[in-house]
Amino acid sequence: MREVYVTGVGMTAFGRHEGTAIEELGRQAIEEALAQSGLPLSEIDFIFCGHAMQGITAGQRVVSRVGSPGVPIINVENACASGSTAFFQAVMAVRSGMARAALAVGFEKMGRGPLAAPSSAPGAAERPKGGPPMMPAMFAEVFKEHSQKYGTTVRQMAMVSAKNHGYAALNPKAHHRDEIGVEEVLNSRMIADPLTLLMCCPTSTGAAAAVVTAAELARVGSKEPIEVAASVLQSERASTAGPLHFVTEINTRSANRAYSEAGIGPDKLDVVELHDCFAIAEICHYENLGLCERGEGGKFVEAGLSRIGGKVAVSTSGGLLAKGHPLGATGVAQVAEIVEQLRGESDRRQVPGAKIGLSHCQGFGGAVTVHIFSKTRAKGAPAA
Repeated sequence: MREVYVTGVGMTAFGRHEGTAIEELGRQAIEEALAQSGLPLSEIDFIFCGHAMQGITAGQRVVSRVGSPGVPIINVENACASGSTAFFQAVMAVRSGMARAALAVGFEKMGRGPLAAPSSAPGAAERPKGGPPMMPAMFAEVFKEHSQKYGTTVRQMAMVSAKNHGYAALNPKAHHRDEIGVEEVLNSRMIADPLTLLMCCPTSTGAAAAVVTAAELARVGSKEPIEVAASVLQSERASTAGPLHFVTEINTRSANRAYSEAGIGPDKLDVVELHDCFAIAEICHYENLGLCERGEGGKFVEAGLSRIGGKVAVSTSGGLLAKGHPLGATGVAQVAEIVEQLRGESDRRQVPGAKIGLSHCQGFGGAVTVHIFSKTRAKGAPAA
């Protein structure tokens, strides 16, 4: 298996983008990523396009705004993990030797309102009449079970959201850039008791892209190459367990596999982008990713351990809660944030001395990706 490097990333601002076609947003992200990598589109061997709601051959439509390379363009749908699955496939193409360079693109144009939970989601108490349960209702049930088992509080959830909005205020590409306090989170409109509006991620529009290459191309561009130390994609196992299990087993299994592949433990991480679709999800994923002991997630955020300067900085982009969540773009945007952190390019939200980062994305309905990145392992890249 060959070493794989991220050599270029690109991302549009996330937001509503009324009147802007998704093809234009995708073009912007692709061109930025290619420019950083130093490679023209003609040097890319495979292109993987993650999107969930953009229709047939949307990837071909987006890429055509940049050029017509004639290489395989593969459309990837894996719910919220569509973009991160596209990135996984790009890594696999290079790692296996099938490609010297591959491009992962994620994009989505979304409307307003909550999304339906997958049909397999257990325990969702609130649903439209005759329709599927909504995602906020499912995560309200996750909170209730976590709270009953471990004493997690609504205020601790509000602390997650306030933290992430604080980082989004420093991120010019975030959907919501207003810094908010814990009380404002608690007093915002109730969505699915006890989840308030500011404990839920917005539906967003945007695009992101990443170029991954073999070592021999890793120093072509002007940016520091970042090694992909682990790339994992897993699917769910059948279970009749409750809602908390739905966000615990697959994520824990995926993280452990990634740590094994990278040869490190969670104690080595400096910065993490995780799937904080709802505030309780971030608390659960602290535990799933091994950042703290099981049941200690609420105390972890309350103690400031997930902030810059704490044990490990989490959701420095603003996370899904404030940066936004255009389904197909999210996983690739997480990669962009980690790469920029490891390069030292994150300005006022920079994690000092960051060397190892992790991105994590869960696609409800059955997919989780975990990627680990390192600037200290870039031994295979030729000198500049």
